[in-house]
This record gives sequence, C-alpha cells and structure tokens, in this order.
Amino acid sequence: MTTLSSIRKWGVAAFTALAVAVPVAAAPTPATAAATSFDHILYWNDVLLKAYRQTGGPPTVLSRAGAMLHIALFDTHTAISNIGTPYLTSGVNRDPSATYDLKANLDVAAYNLLQLELFPGIDFSSDFQKARLDAPNYEPGPGGFSTSIAESVVDNIRLNRANDGSTDNTPYTPSTEPGQWRPTDGAAAASPNWGRVRPFALTSGSQFRPAPPGGYSTAQTLLASHDYAVQVNEVRALGAANSTTRTATQTQIAYFWANDVDGTYKPPGQLFKLTQTVAKQRGLSQAANAKLFALVGMAMGDAAITAWDAKYQTDIDLWRPVTAIREAGTDGNGETEADTAWQPLSNNAGVPFSPNFPAYVSGHATFGGAWAGIMRRYFGTDSITFTATTEDPHAVGVTRTFTSFTAASVENARSRVYLGVHYQWDGDNGVAAGDAVAGHVFANYLR
Repeated sequence: MTTLSSIRKWGVAAFTALAVAVPVAAAPTPATAAATSFDHILYWNDVLLKAYRQTGGPPTVLSRAGAMLHIALFDTHTAISNIGTPYLTSGVNRDPSATYDLKANLDVAAYNLLQLELFPGIDFSSDFQKARLDAPNYEPGPGGFSTSIAESVVDNIRLNRANDGSTDNTPYTPSTEPGQWRPTDGAAAASPNWGRVRPFALTSGSQFRPAPPGGYSTAQTLLASHDYAVQVNEVRALGAANSTTRTATQTQIAYFWANDVDGTYKPPGQLFKLTQTVAKQRGLSQAANAKLFALVGMAMGDAAITAWDAKYQTDIDLWRPVTAIREAGTDGNGETEADTAWQPLSNNAGVPFSPNFPAYVSGHATFGGAWAGIMRRYFGTDSITFTATTEDPHAVGVTRTFTSFTAASVENARSRVYLGVHYQWDGDNGVAAGDAVAGHVFANYLR
C-alpha cells in the first residue's frame, strides 16, 4: 500500500521503485503503461467518480470534494507552469535546487487530498501507482525530484476549507404544516445545514437565492394559488409511476438524468463525465483541462450551497409532490385533489422514493445550470454538439445527444417532473440560480 510517508519526497530511486512495483509487460500496452497523451486531470477526475460510486450519499458532500480536488490540481499546475492565477494565492514550498515534475506533483496533490481529507475510507494507492507509470524520463537537478509544491497546495486547500460548516450536523425538525417538507420514505433530512457552508466563490449561500416558488412569500398564499395547482397537477399526471400521459421518451429522459441511487456517480459525477466528453472531443490540453475542471468543480460546489440554502434556509421548505398529492385535502386549494395511493416514477430497486430534502429548488437543475453556464462561457459558445451518457440502473446503455449545453441543462431540469419528484418551478429557478453562480465564478476566479 502506498502511504503518505512513501510519497512525501521523491528522488530518482523513489520514482523508479514505484514504477517497477507494478508489473509491466515487455511490450507495454495502454493497460500497463500510461499513454503518451495521458492527461492527469482527466485521470484523477475518473478516480473521483469512482469514489462517488463507492461512497454514495447526498450530492452536497460530493460536490464539495469535486471542487477541492480540482482546485488543488489547478493550483498545482499553475504553481509549476506559471500559467494562470491560482485560487489560493498563498505561497508554496519550493526548493530552488530541486526539479518539480508537473505530472508527479499533480498525482501527489490528488492522492494526498483524496486519501487524507476527502475519502479516507478508500485506498487510492493503486490509482496512484497507475498514474505514476507516467513517470519522468529525464534527470532531475541536484536536489532531485520534489513534490513539495503539491504538498503545500494540499495543505493550503485543507486549511482553507477547515471549519467551513460542512460538518454541521445540527438536526432538522420537519414541520407538519401543509406545504412544508417532511420525510417521504423514513429517511432523515439530508444536509439540512448545507446552505450555510462557506462557498468557494460566492459571498454567501444566499447571494443568488431564487425568489420563493411562484413568488409567494408564505406557504398559505402559495397553496391557495392557481399557480400551485397547475404545478401539482402537472407532476401528478406526468410523474406518476403508472402515468398514462408520460411518453416513452419522457420516461427515458426521467431515468437518464436521475442517478439518485448509491452506486452511480450521482448528479455531479454525471456532469463531470459530460465535461470529460466535451474536453476530449475538443482536444483540450492538460493545462486547459486543469482550468475547465476547476471552474466546473467550483461552480457545482457553490451550486449545491445555493440550492440547499433555498431548500432549508427560507420560509417555505416545499414538500415533495408525493406529499402534496397525497395530502391535497389539507392544502385549501379547490383545484387539487388528494390521491393517497399516488407514487412517483422514481424508485430504487422497485421501491418508490423521493430524495430526502425539500423540493424547491431542484439540486439537479442548479447543478445543471452551473455546469452549462461554465461550459458556455469557457468555450465562448453554447452551440456545441455532444453525446451524453448515464449510470442510472434504469437507463443502462442509453445515450442522448444535445446541440447545446443549455439544452442539456433544461432537459435535466425537466426530467425531475417526469420522475415525479419535482415541480417545474423547481427546475426553472434552479437552472437560473446555477447559471448566476457560474457567471460569478467565471468572471472572478482562475483568470
């Protein structure tokens, strides 16, 4: 097993020893040796997605991990290549007599952060060894190869995110008042304090807080409105498990974007994978990927904080459609009708479920809006065609092709209505909030 002590300082012998620790065939193949064009940013993003699958849990924690990893990789790349402005401008430890191999420092930064901080329960040593097959093939300076830059960057990131509020486990007390969220499947509220986590780029989680659903400031006025009835009745028809209104294509869309169950790469992971798809298609360099993935990671990290602020830190913690439909008799609205047997299309191994947090706004939609906002700004156009994939168990092998980033994010948001777990305004306002987050991140960071 690779340990921290075995990778802290690198000389020629250390690189050689690790390289030969993994069997290499006489005629190396891509399975046993890094390709000439091996991109360490894409590689560690894939390792991150593997960690997402292994750990599961809410997308809040996962998005924070993605932001931290890719900030660390960007800052390491910037410190060594002297290209770009780092996220954290504090100094790094540099030995003037040492040689700083870029790829080795990227690998150490990723390994140290993943292993020591983000996912300590997972052993990343084999991932690290595979990355180091792309070892330096040149002689270092008199001080040997060093990874002190990577170590300093990781120390800075860990210090920067210490006490950011992400470990606040203050319990949430659900309300029994009509309109207010309560557990739908026996699971406690997930990440109820995440809206108070210190953002990566925003001034606060409420900086881009969307207006309340429908613009109604109280649950009572919301529930009594025609707008509310329209929203509920739409998802009642389109999102039911036994819907006769939803088309086969809409059902496919619902499952394609879901990735709610553990064992998948979850919503942030799907969007990271789409970023990989476009980056490879456009032939981006490792340096370009370092910046792109850091921007996407930061935007999605702050999108989670923004969405969870709207979910929990406002006067209306909106109940999920399954509760709204089953308890329509309590909403005081003559345009809605109770159906105590209604179930959403969303299910885990055949058991219906709704994610265990309030409906408004949609986290999926906010992530999607943030992702599309960064991609559109980064590439300078929205008109890029790409084919997306999914890991949801109900959509194995399904792909969908889009002609713009915005089209993908809008479909992602709409999918939650078809799945029966959100109202349309959850999606519309989530996409808008996510795009606002992306605009702020892109305009102010990593320039």
